[in-house]
Amino acid sequence: MFLQKAGWAIAACVLFCANLALAQVTSISGVVIGEDGKPLRDAVIKIERMDIKGHYTVKSGKRGDYYHGGLPLGTYDVTVEVNGKVMDAVRGVRTTTGESRPTNFNLQEVKQRQDALAKAAESGTFTQEQARQLTPEQRAALERNARERQAHGAKMKALNDVFNAGMEAFQAKQWELAIESFKKAGEVDPSQKAVWQNLAEAQVQLAMTRSGPERESTFNLAFETFQKWVSIDPTSASAHDRYGLALARARKYAEAQVELQKATELDPTQAGRYFYNLGAELVNGGQYEAAAAMFQKAIELTPTYAEAHYQYAVCLSAKMTIAADGKVVAPPGLREELLKYLELAPAGPNAQAAKDMLALVDAQLQTHYVNPNAPPPAAKKPKKK
Repeated sequence: MFLQKAGWAIAACVLFCANLALAQVTSISGVVIGEDGKPLRDAVIKIERMDIKGHYTVKSGKRGDYYHGGLPLGTYDVTVEVNGKVMDAVRGVRTTTGESRPTNFNLQEVKQRQDALAKAAESGTFTQEQARQLTPEQRAALERNARERQAHGAKMKALNDVFNAGMEAFQAKQWELAIESFKKAGEVDPSQKAVWQNLAEAQVQLAMTRSGPERESTFNLAFETFQKWVSIDPTSASAHDRYGLALARARKYAEAQVELQKATELDPTQAGRYFYNLGAELVNGGQYEAAAAMFQKAIELTPTYAEAHYQYAVCLSAKMTIAADGKVVAPPGLREELLKYLELAPAGPNAQAAKDMLALVDAQLQTHYVNPNAPPPAAKKPKKK
């Protein structure tokens, strides 16, 4: 009898201990919604016990749901990761006996909050709710960014003020005033290529109004400015193109071709235009032989460049001669260049001039002089029969 009662006591004790052990086990579960608003499968849920060391991991199912049972009672941090990146976390989850309260993650709402917070950070204006979400580190970073934005804004205002003043002076052809303003802009921000570009162009224009040593020294200042522009924008074909034309205006034709060759290498699609413009500068300088070579180069690089064909023809026309019989003798290639221009641009700006030149080439010139003011010859009297 005693042994039977003892057996019952032992059984009751084992059952009590088992129930007590079961009472100490709990679970964490929930649902993960992706940024697209749909249940997210295979999100990694990490469960970290905070009071006693413990680490548990589970993945969400096809409905976005997850469950991890057999957890000891305690306090946990629960995070969700997607592609190795932590997307959201719930801190201090306290587990209890019985059915646990779901720990859900809605990544669409998280993204919306983050986007709104980023937009607020740009303006520096936060709602009370957004301000509560900021950590001390985030607040410090935002204050630092606000100071930097303020300083940058002040710098940009100063830059815009002097740059705009320079552009107004440039448009009014007040070259010295434009140069002064662009120099100030360069002091505010030396990294702005537009500043050096316009400063160089203003210096070139000023040089064109001067003569002698002043002209040469002003051109040299412009060349230094072009080199600054090239140094901060070395892949700019435009910088080398404009630099080359400035050298041509200073009659430094060999150096000009070097710069235009660099522009061609950087932007082959505009190669014909670069050498055409140099040809135009050479024409303005009375260098017709050299200009013809540049127009030929432009045609070689861009065979369909109609105006290059016409200008080359104009250069060739200077070599026309008149034979003893009064017929115009055209140099080789003149007729072909005019015909090519009319083929490429039958209604181009120089179409009529090209037709007139062709007519002249084919004309038989009058070789004796007639006085337009001389009286008409007397009429012959009829003979008597």
